[in-house]
Amino acid sequence: MSNPKIAVYSLPDLKNTTDDALPNYLTSLKFKQSHFLTDVRLALGYTAVVIAAITFGLDYKLGWDKTKGLTLWAVIAYFILNGALTYWIWGIEKGKIFTGENDHALLTIASSVTKHTPVYNLTVRHANTSGSRTSWSTSQISAPFTRWFDADGHFVAKPFQQWLATEVPIIGQADPQNVVGGAPREQRADGPSGEKTKDQTPAKGLEVDTPRKATQNSASSTGTRSRKPKK
Repeated sequence: MSNPKIAVYSLPDLKNTTDDALPNYLTSLKFKQSHFLTDVRLALGYTAVVIAAITFGLDYKLGWDKTKGLTLWAVIAYFILNGALTYWIWGIEKGKIFTGENDHALLTIASSVTKHTPVYNLTVRHANTSGSRTSWSTSQISAPFTRWFDADGHFVAKPFQQWLATEVPIIGQADPQNVVGGAPREQRADGPSGEKTKDQTPAKGLEVDTPRKATQNSASSTGTRSRKPKK
């Protein structure tokens, strides 16, 4: 079965399709996904809907005079629940598309895009649970959507999986076959606020051109020409 075709110029469609593919890939690597954030969001939303439905039914059956006191409290509860839902989405979830763990690590991934910029941004937080203390590390990676969407708008899973396995060490350890160029890239905490930044050390075997400071002798030797004495 072929992947569904989406509009390549629709940034929300590109992001949503990629967001859906990421948890499927990680669960195939034996990561156990936690649905706690989604469950709380659904509970708040459905509770508000149920309160509105019950209030409407009582008002329709008993009339306004008998239910106006109950309606007042129902409206207050409805706005409180919607306020809590808004805070949960923007203050707690913050774009998280995956929260889970495997045998030796915890992993949380949040996605985002910038308006009119077809680049997929991920904020990855992971912690090693094999030690006595859990220490979280944060890194940010990004790549254009054209890396895993073809010209017709079909999602191609292989380059997307290779990108994740290569850029995120914990995923690369779980899926070494998709790591491009050997071992997953090392990361070090050189960035601000303790965030992980990519090691920008030049690859072995590559020469880096550095400007050379010209000496006075070399400048004079190149700037003057030898003249033959006149006869």
